[in-house]
Amino acid sequence: MSKPTVLRRRYIPYEIVDISEDELLFRSEELLVTKWTAIKPRPDFYGGISFTFLKKGYKIGRFYDKDNNFLYWYCDILEVQYDQDRDTYTLNDLLVDIKLYPGGRVEVLDVDELAQALETGLISPQQTAASLRIFDELLKMIYSRRFPPAQCNGWEY
Repeated sequence: MSKPTVLRRRYIPYEIVDISEDELLFRSEELLVTKWTAIKPRPDFYGGISFTFLKKGYKIGRFYDKDNNFLYWYCDILEVQYDQDRDTYTLNDLLVDIKLYPGGRVEVLDVDELAQALETGLISPQQTAASLRIFDELLKMIYSRRFPPAQCNGWEY
């Protein structure tokens, strides 16, 4: 299994971070599964396993503390760009996030950043519409108890 370069682009604050050092557990045309620790030490989590659904436009992460206790699921909405010649994925964060805690509490994050990014031209109306559609799809999965997707089961941190 070849290991691609993976770049994460955030718009607010703007940054591009190379996350290629994450451990690649699985790769297909539709899914990347990686294991990682936080780039900068954080008190609220230590690391996790991420499931990047390349064609669906989202990444679902299982977050853990330093003692390997599961904390929560975290959903990032993405625009995925792939450069086949360089075997490089650029994951453009489309700002809206969902955090799902054990017990079912759902927290929606950064909707204000989506509005700001649209208003200031950081993202296009098409990217905004795509972000909202994917956000809706994820919420429907959560509320209909079809979350997490089957591909997220069976992986150990």
